[in-house]
Amino acid sequence: HVQLVESGGGSVQPGGSLRLSCTVSNWPRFATLGWFRQAPGRQREGLACVANIGTTNYTDSVKGRFTISRDIPRRTLYLQMNNLKPEDTGVYYCAAHPRYRMVASEVPLFDYRGQGTQVTVS
Repeated sequence: HVQLVESGGGSVQPGGSLRLSCTVSNWPRFATLGWFRQAPGRQREGLACVANIGTTNYTDSVKGRFTISRDIPRRTLYLQMNNLKPEDTGVYYCAAHPRYRMVASEVPLFDYRGQGTQVTVS
């Protein structure tokens, strides 16, 4: 049984920060973990991904502002978001794939995803 559970969303002013967390069951079976978001009226956007060997990839819109990381013993994936902008508003999802998929834009296509957490910047 695969379960991904996000937390840490909320409301923040422009320029503020949030850290999202995602607990991942059956962690060892996934080669790649990532984050994507869905904003109202917009397509899903892949943000960042990390391989089980530690390499990362980011989409251009979040480079230098967002950082993906993981705590393997805790089986938790993180997304640190700094200098948030109103256009970052949306529902944020973590996702997992059993194979290497090291292109951030592909994260919305991963096999497994969580239920999402709302981020509002205003």
